[in-house]
Amino acid sequence: MSRPTSDVQAFEAHATDADLDDLRARLAAARLPEAETVYRPGPNPRRWDQGVPLADLVDVVNYWRTEYNWRSFEERLDEIGQFRTTIDGLGIHFLHRRSARADATPLIMTHGWPGSIAEFVDVIDELADPKDADTPAFHVVVPSLPGFGYSDKPATTGWGCEKIAAVWVELMGKLGYDKFLAHGGDWGGVVTTVLAGRFPEHVLGIHTTFAESPPGLSTDGLTADERQWTEETHDFWHRRAAYARQQATGPQTIGYSLVDSPVGLLAWILDKFAEWSDTEDSPFETISKDRVLDDVTPYWLTRTGASAARIYYESHASLDPELRVDVPSAITTYPRDIEKYPRPWAQERYRQIVRWRTPEHGGHFPSLEVPEYFVKDLQEGLTAVLAASR
Repeated sequence: MSRPTSDVQAFEAHATDADLDDLRARLAAARLPEAETVYRPGPNPRRWDQGVPLADLVDVVNYWRTEYNWRSFEERLDEIGQFRTTIDGLGIHFLHRRSARADATPLIMTHGWPGSIAEFVDVIDELADPKDADTPAFHVVVPSLPGFGYSDKPATTGWGCEKIAAVWVELMGKLGYDKFLAHGGDWGGVVTTVLAGRFPEHVLGIHTTFAESPPGLSTDGLTADERQWTEETHDFWHRRAAYARQQATGPQTIGYSLVDSPVGLLAWILDKFAEWSDTEDSPFETISKDRVLDDVTPYWLTRTGASAARIYYESHASLDPELRVDVPSAITTYPRDIEKYPRPWAQERYRQIVRWRTPEHGGHFPSLEVPEYFVKDLQEGLTAVLAASR
């Protein structure tokens, strides 16, 4: 392992009191629409048929304004360890938790949208220093995607997943990690796939919760369950993906609302936590209000609603259909995730699947919804990957 370079600087996230006061004032002065016209008593997922129900939003807005403690999350980030460095002229923010174990393997974990580094704060400690000495340990690196959180906002086009993957290789090199493992879901899964496909000399192997197959594959030979997956994925993209098309075609337009209105930002993101989580009525069945607000608040404080949305403009439907992954891959597909690809399809891209899991519970945000399972699955998946890479 080479030595880290010196142009990595420690960083602290610290919102001013004025910014927090302004947030609370805007929340108190919010203009809200009338209630939805599909009201049903909960618990009932159909309550969300027109989007976030008014009563649910009012409850979270009041909690955000009167009870939520942003300073506590700032302290947690500082406890893990925050840093910034500049790559290709852009400041990149990341968490970095080195393991105390001499046999630890570097691991980069990439979030997606509407996620953030908040997705991983509850699992980093166990990954870096597991309680079981026989479990593999990792030097964990969690970057904020360009345009997200405390990473800089690109001022030009071109910052899609291909470029981000190349930047991650340079980032890991700056930390002294020439060879490493990678994990990701959502956009992080795309970046992880590109990392493995384009930079196999650096990537020992991957674990992903999003294994997108090449397009145009036949359903012939699939099981009934696998066909159901393809139908659900088709339904998602044809009936429930208006947000993605908006952000892919007009990120600047939606960005005005996301940067100007904390309530608009909250509703835009909360809708996805509700729809994409493995719950019967509300995302708060499995994810705390604090963790959802830990995810939403950085978008507000850093004014990154528009810049984060641009990853759709840069990368929507852009994964190279010819890209193949030959490094060992562990794939976990959660039952309530929004895109699910059958193993026969995934194998067309991921040529060395060493572990395949389909758990009984969990949705798009497994590290927040089922954190204990997520950590165990990631540890076991990367154990299989490491064994195959030797």
